[in-house]
Amino acid sequence: MIDIENLSKSFTLHNQGGTVIPVMAGAEMHVARGECVALTGASGAGKSTLMRMIYGNYLAASGVIRVGGLDVVRAAPREIIALRRETLGYVSQFLRVVPRVPTRTVVAEPLLVLGRPQAEAFARAEDLLRRLNIPERLWSLSPTTFSGGEQQRVNIARGFAHDYPALLLDEPTASLDAANRAVVLDLIAAAKARGAAIVGIFHDEAARALVCDREIDVTGFTPARVA
Repeated sequence: MIDIENLSKSFTLHNQGGTVIPVMAGAEMHVARGECVALTGASGAGKSTLMRMIYGNYLAASGVIRVGGLDVVRAAPREIIALRRETLGYVSQFLRVVPRVPTRTVVAEPLLVLGRPQAEAFARAEDLLRRLNIPERLWSLSPTTFSGGEQQRVNIARGFAHDYPALLLDEPTASLDAANRAVVLDLIAAAKARGAAIVGIFHDEAARALVCDREIDVTGFTPARVA
């Protein structure tokens, strides 16, 4: 479902004389349907960079990133937008939404843009918000006013609203209490059971052990380590 071949990435520092910093080379990865793979490695090793390349936020220098048959490296913008709408979900660490949009609508949005009936989309959103212990009195308010922990749970609910065939998870259990952590792990397990291919960053080692099938140390993809 997610296939990466000979992937490389560098950053050009235009404010420092155009200095080129190579950050990844020769990356290879395959994630099958129903599999959860954890990206590991020290801070700065390239875990987030790899996730952002898979999502199409960063453009790779060379190589292949195939998600459900689409090569993200060579895809047109409209193809990446369609991929994100239908196939590839992304739960980041930070909630980014338009101010003043109610929380229930924020969570239901992935279903609404797919043309699902509003009643169905809102019912799914309400179920997830309830499971993640967001009080009903907050559903009509903008999540931009919420605490950091509440925003994280809204972001998780939004990421699991649609049954994406592939998911990227960036620290989905960070800073959560035990009850909400258990809910998130259940959501990940259910996504795996329906066949989603998942790539995640989990600094929570216990959570990683519970939901991940294997680990890939991205340190091996840094240019200094490539033979």
